[in-house]
Amino acid sequence: MIKKTLYFGNPAYLSLRMEQMVIRLPEVENNDNVPDIIKKQSVATRPIEDIGIVVLDNRQITITQGLLEALLENNCAVITCDSRRMPVGLMLPLCGNTIQSERFQDQITASLPLRKQLWQQTMKAKIYNQARVLAICAQTETRCMMKWSTEVKSGDTDNMEARAAAYYWKNFFSGISGLETFTRNRDGQEPNNLLNYGYAILRAVVARALVSSGMLPTFGIHHHNRYNAYCLADDIMEPYRPYVDEIVYGMVREYGADNLQLHKEAKARLLAIPATDVVIGGKRSPLMVGVTQTTASLYKCFSGEARLIAYPER
Repeated sequence: MIKKTLYFGNPAYLSLRMEQMVIRLPEVENNDNVPDIIKKQSVATRPIEDIGIVVLDNRQITITQGLLEALLENNCAVITCDSRRMPVGLMLPLCGNTIQSERFQDQITASLPLRKQLWQQTMKAKIYNQARVLAICAQTETRCMMKWSTEVKSGDTDNMEARAAAYYWKNFFSGISGLETFTRNRDGQEPNNLLNYGYAILRAVVARALVSSGMLPTFGIHHHNRYNAYCLADDIMEPYRPYVDEIVYGMVREYGADNLQLHKEAKARLLAIPATDVVIGGKRSPLMVGVTQTTASLYKCFSGEARLIAYPER
């Protein structure tokens, strides 16, 4: 079952009662002009077991320790946002698997050749998916990218990822007026803001799945930034990024290059990323379920039970 993503963008009081998240809206409860019957209806509950991600996007949100404990015990990811309403923090459970210590050991002791082979698979899948999305969205020639995806060496020593990314972003929005010279940069022009938000949601989904599979999101197969607590999540999310790109492309087409702020509708569409369809091994499933398949297969590679990571194909 796919877990729900709950977004809170207004003042709220969130608490726990009988394994249910209780949602109260103080702006409604404290408003004397609102009828009592409406105030009672403004209190909502959600089963904890149904929640996968919670996004807190308002400085006037209060959440109880009891609720946080229940969410984390049920492997929920909690995202907090900054004053610009961009995701800035991620809280995950410390323990997500019954044999976690054993799995940590398999992950940490994985040989360098194995990690290089896993990165090779990851980059092949990413470049292939980028090529497919570029062809679908921008209708751009992608034979070169398809070729690069087959030429990725162990560890991507020839840096095919960078070559493919340069071609991909040069052409991705080139057919849209006002974005002919778009550059992918975290702090760059819109729609970088939409991409950043979508990637943050994707990162939370992947990190949550890694913890559920009993692995350390910090210890990557390629990324090794001493200040990054989610190196492995950043590795494994790479082939999934094009799914976010495709969603953002559709939004840009619909809204136009001059209306790409993170408004309510834009956030709602990006928060639906966990429910986006992906295909793994010929079978269709929601992205959140697909990511779980990916992380489960990754652990099998670490333990020697398998040689291939189950990545999606666009």
